[in-house]
Amino acid sequence: MKSFITVIGKDTVGIIAAIANILADRNVNILDINQTVMNDMFTMIMMVDTSELEGPFSVLSEKLTDYGRQNGLSVRIQREEIFNSMHRI
Repeated sequence: MKSFITVIGKDTVGIIAAIANILADRNVNILDINQTVMNDMFTMIMMVDTSELEGPFSVLSEKLTDYGRQNGLSVRIQREEIFNSMHRI
């Protein structure tokens, strides 16, 4: 199952590494990543494979959200079907 993670906030060292570690700890594979920094604002979208996820999806979502809160970032994960529905024109 594919999911999408979005991250937005002030650029700091280690954002990608921290997100990748949260995912690796739960056996989530990164399929694709696109990130940019514009005027010190970090934006990233990551496509991940959650088919081998260890533990509930809700726990992964909470871990990512908590990391974001602690670091002044908006971090969200959505399953592919929800993401596609929200971004359809």
